[in-house]
Amino acid sequence: MIAELFALDLMRYALIASVLVGLAAPTVGTFIVQRRLALLGDGIGHVALTGVALGFLTGTSPLITAVIVAALGAVAIEFVRARARTGGDVALALLFYGGIAGGVLLIGLAPGGSSGTLLGYLFGSISSVTVADLYVIGGLAALVLGVVAVFGRELFVLCQDEEMARASGLPVRFLSLVIAVTAALTVVIAMRVVGLLLVSALMVVPVAAAQQLSRGFTATMLIAMVLGVGSAVAGLGTSFYADVAPGAAIVLIALGTFIVCVAAGGLVRRLRARAAAQAPVPQQQPETMVT
Repeated sequence: MIAELFALDLMRYALIASVLVGLAAPTVGTFIVQRRLALLGDGIGHVALTGVALGFLTGTSPLITAVIVAALGAVAIEFVRARARTGGDVALALLFYGGIAGGVLLIGLAPGGSSGTLLGYLFGSISSVTVADLYVIGGLAALVLGVVAVFGRELFVLCQDEEMARASGLPVRFLSLVIAVTAALTVVIAMRVVGLLLVSALMVVPVAAAQQLSRGFTATMLIAMVLGVGSAVAGLGTSFYADVAPGAAIVLIALGTFIVCVAAGGLVRRLRARAAAQAPVPQQQPETMVT
């Protein structure tokens, strides 16, 4: 059955894309979840929709235009969040509405109409991934993982406590922009696999599942990456054999993994608490008087 799954070129391309997305999305998602910006991926995904529609309108690659527009949208949301009185949730809502409206408007102006093709970007169309798409996805995934490798420690401090990061002399504004732009690149990487409407789930759900099993930041990220790759590959196989949408299958498997991790994490905590309660209490030595 495994040989049958990867006998076709398109399925091999889909497997490579799934692994890349499964690695990149939870990596960036760990920082986003830690900073309590879990909906950032959704907001950028809606802006990327405008970029995809712009690609159809201009006759260029939708992936390239989505990268540019999503990155600009991520920078805009960070400046709005940092400078304006508008709260982060309101700024994300503005990004939601503007991205959807811009995408619908531009796709209506595109010659020949591309609404059918646009659905593949909204809900994922992993079977249509081409070699050219793989080059773009692979390059963006390498860039995302490279940014995390270079700035990982500084981003960790920022996500833990922004005021502490500022007091430590770290460039808080620059690092905030790094997180936002990296999230934008991750959205574009994942949109061909899970779709723009579900991309945030693959950035958040594996991280939430990993947090049930680990308390450390690095361990959580590594476990999330393993769960992300596993969910992406399992969802790809499910979509092939059950003939269902790959994006939906990947997200539902990730959610199922989260439920299992919640149960496993609760069991481990109960066992630890029982072991701690049964552990013998060390007796203190009597104090001696010094004369």
